Amino acid sequence: MTDHGAKGGEASEDGARSLIDRAFAILGTFQGGRVRQSLSDISRRTDLPIATCHRIVGRLTEWGALERDAEGRYNIGLRLWEVASLAPRSVGLQRLARPHMQDLYETTGYASHLAIREGLELVSIDRFQSPRRQVRRPQIGVRYPMHATAIGLVLLANAPADVRAEVLAGELEAFTPRTYTDPAVLERVLDDIRRTGYAVSDRQVDKVHISVAAPVRASDDSVVAAVSLALTEKDVDGKNMIHLVRLTAASISRTLDAAGFGRVES
Repeated sequence: MTDHGAKGGEASEDGARSLIDRAFAILGTFQGGRVRQSLSDISRRTDLPIATCHRIVGRLTEWGALERDAEGRYNIGLRLWEVASLAPRSVGLQRLARPHMQDLYETTGYASHLAIREGLELVSIDRFQSPRRQVRRPQIGVRYPMHATAIGLVLLANAPADVRAEVLAGELEAFTPRTYTDPAVLERVLDDIRRTGYAVSDRQVDKVHISVAAPVRASDDSVVAAVSLALTEKDVDGKNMIHLVRLTAASISRTLDAAGFGRVES
């Protein structure tokens, strides 16, 4: 009887874990610009049966993680945003960095961007840009590869050695002919970024934009984020833009230090 009960408990635990994994998979479909999805869209992207998907989506909607609009499509719910707003690594950092980013944008007129590293990708957490010069990417909360943009290169250059090794060993997608796709070349570039303290991406994501970025450091001197400007070739004033981005990154770093962001309590 004891053995049977234990096996039953294990089966129940496995079932609960499977349900949680499926719920995570459903929430994970809301990325890459997919803001609104039908139930069939979610079912197809998670490879879950429509009935199973309907049941889990219903529970997520009841809790507030998802919301259903008048057309029957689903989007991320306010309850999930409320929970996410408690995450100090993104929201606390965003709050402290925002005034400096706004100053950078207003001084230059170019789009400014703040991002953090999550695993092998970067996650955009804030941006300022002119409504007259809309740039489609990056989108807040969306993940992007690190090897092509200046902000991603800064984060990759300052990532742990095992993270750099895994990215270099993986697929380096070519967005334009200028994108770094040779691991040996990219490794040398990362070395230069750590030495100089900034990165430049010259039309490596598209054929128009050039970006410059610098690292943001916490109280323990670890790189917790990066800030960048997106320019076009005709607008480039390279040395001045690099100087302004580095000044902004240093100002954000000082603000984080004063606030004790990343400080290890004794």
